[in-house]
Amino acid sequence: EKGYVLTNNHVVEDADEIKVTLTDRRVFKARVLGTDPRSDLAVIQLLNAKNLKQTTIGDSSKLDVGEWVLAIGNPFGLDSTVTAGIISAKGRANVGVADFEDFIQTDAAINPGNSGGALVNIKGELVGINTAIATRSRGYMGIGFAIPSNMAKQVMDSLISKGKVSRAQLGVYIQELDASMAQSLKLENANAGILVSGIVAGSPAEKAGLKKYDVITALNGKRVSETNQFRNQIALTAPEAEVTLTIVRNGKSIEVKPVLTEAEGNAPVVGNAPIAQAPQEDLAVQDLTPALRQRYQIQPSIEGVIVSQLNPNGQASEKGVRRGDLITEINRQPVKSSEAFQAIYAKVEKGDVVLLALRRGSGSLVVAYEKP
Repeated sequence: EKGYVLTNNHVVEDADEIKVTLTDRRVFKARVLGTDPRSDLAVIQLLNAKNLKQTTIGDSSKLDVGEWVLAIGNPFGLDSTVTAGIISAKGRANVGVADFEDFIQTDAAINPGNSGGALVNIKGELVGINTAIATRSRGYMGIGFAIPSNMAKQVMDSLISKGKVSRAQLGVYIQELDASMAQSLKLENANAGILVSGIVAGSPAEKAGLKKYDVITALNGKRVSETNQFRNQIALTAPEAEVTLTIVRNGKSIEVKPVLTEAEGNAPVVGNAPIAQAPQEDLAVQDLTPALRQRYQIQPSIEGVIVSQLNPNGQASEKGVRRGDLITEINRQPVKSSEAFQAIYAKVEKGDVVLLALRRGSGSLVVAYEKP
């Protein structure tokens, strides 16, 4: 009723002037209230507009895969186009559109010009904001993505009230578990939770006592199994809020209660560890020299050994280890020299799990494999 319009950031980010045409053909000038490139959402406001009808915002968490939805937009300039389809999947991430992704996937036809349009359920409730497509032809190929209404509403409310989005940060690097990691950490299976692969110094996580190799199994009593879901939940929690994390450490379940702080600029609220898998015997390491520190921008306080050679057909390469990675621990024991690394590695029996803690750029990650 106040003329607020929710759309995508990429629709308005480069605009000098904005005009909005309603379905009754009235045209209004609009101003940008706030944008959030990290979620690709924006709120604009119609100027001097009256007699507006407000859409009903639905609960996107209640959507089921297979449920019918309608996509509304202006594909190729064809205004007020409605297409029908189903919810193909939920919780899609790593699409590469925004920093915070939790997309609804739909096969309702979405094309260029649909961005910022409504995805509605059969009750006419808004359940998503049409945002992107996966295509090789620049047109519809059956895979479209929409930002869930629950995420969009939180971002929208913050943009309206503050003109920006305040996000909380925990200060951990996290990654998915695999079978080898679960085995090495004495977990029942790889679905037990998500792995903490690094802690940011001075962060809420460090102050609350979280440690590398902790496995987060629940956030505020709700089960955790996906890194992106956890990352989004932390980000959309109010800064200064206390959260309860259930973690497994050395086979025991404990609770920690960090008090979140506000993330600054583009600082990672919870960093996804670089996507990786794990190594094998055809892995060579070398001592860290001043030249290597400078080349890979490794701080003087960080110790480890550099991966210098890698068999392209071996498990290390297969699992995502790269030349230039810094190994800081093997089987949870710190290593400061190639000699120390080899001594620990030699004691691992064939078929046993080797667990490596790595640093790559500003991120940290953990990989695991069975020694061949």
